[in-house]
Amino acid sequence: MTALPLLLALHSCSDRFGMALQDPEQPQAGSVVQVHPDGRGLSNSLISRVQALLPPERWPQLQGLAVATGPGGFTGTRLTVVMARTLAQQLGCPLLGVSSYALMAPRLVKQLPGSMQEQPFWITQELPRRGVVGGQYQISSGRVHELSLPALLPEGSSPQPALVAELDVAEDVARLLQLLQRSHAAGAALPWPTVLPIYPTSPVGTV
Repeated sequence: MTALPLLLALHSCSDRFGMALQDPEQPQAGSVVQVHPDGRGLSNSLISRVQALLPPERWPQLQGLAVATGPGGFTGTRLTVVMARTLAQQLGCPLLGVSSYALMAPRLVKQLPGSMQEQPFWITQELPRRGVVGGQYQISSGRVHELSLPALLPEGSSPQPALVAELDVAEDVARLLQLLQRSHAAGAALPWPTVLPIYPTSPVGTV
């Protein structure tokens, strides 16, 4: 029987920091999911949170990393993307980046009538004083297709059908790990330089 790979997923697109781990040393435990309400304190707690879940001496054993790339809080998203990119580069480890909207799409699509659930739909989020961020998705054969990356929509636009973005960090980081498992099993290359945070608006506002 082939041993399970050591895989780690990180999600910090909100004030809650999520981690999901597949650990071959604890196969009976299945995937371990943790969510911490770190908020702005994540800049101080990120490393210690990851170390508590997976001791640093085991990091070289990682065979895959995944990170939610946003949209989300600027600082939180940047912190985990930078950490994941750094680890992947130093360890020579594949890195999967997935937008937070793509992770929530399988949950949100259930709000649509059954006849519309395989048709393209939008996920949108209104940002005070900035506008509406939206991305377009389609679920086909259980897989999410990101037709349009989350971006700031033109003022006054109202794409339909549209569902309001709604994070569930525990479920979304677990799905992120599942996508990493699938990619690892398929032998996907997943080069780290292609994984970048999604910033639909400037973090410094209008200048």
